[in-house]
Amino acid sequence: MTTIVRDTKETSIRVELRGAGHGIEVETGEPFLDHMLITLGRYAGLSLSVGARGDLRHHLVEDVGIAVGAAVAAYAPATGARYGERTIPMDEALVQVVVDIGGRPYYAGRLPSSLYDHWFRSFADNAKATVHVRVLRGRDRHHVVEAAFKALGLALRDALTDTGAVFSTKGAVTQIEEP
Repeated sequence: MTTIVRDTKETSIRVELRGAGHGIEVETGEPFLDHMLITLGRYAGLSLSVGARGDLRHHLVEDVGIAVGAAVAAYAPATGARYGERTIPMDEALVQVVVDIGGRPYYAGRLPSSLYDHWFRSFADNAKATVHVRVLRGRDRHHVVEAAFKALGLALRDALTDTGAVFSTKGAVTQIEEP
């Protein structure tokens, strides 16, 4: 199990992440964020527990993205498949998400919600993952954002699968911060 605790003057967040079979519990006080995190956990095949509170909606959503991203980075196996890609239809929306959890943070995308676009950027930076989001179609913001979370979940399911081999020409990369 991986646990991330993030406390600031603006937010207090606790994320627990582990393999499937332990359920999903989310309580942020922001119903749509709760729905997206439950969706992410279910589609990624992960047990996810998130408890969070914050002063402003923006701070809450951003910091939850940071904490969930950090949990994914800590949880990712060195011998994971590393890459994942999924395209998800949701009514009129069609969204593609491609991930590389190989330790190089980068986000490219544009969701029709600046708040949830920021969540994806915060997630990518702290998951140390490359995340590309392409909105191929969609008029309803709810459908587009939800399709993006579903696609991210399924892409992570693939990327986090332990293959027993390191998928890099560099081999296993070790980087230690010394005082």
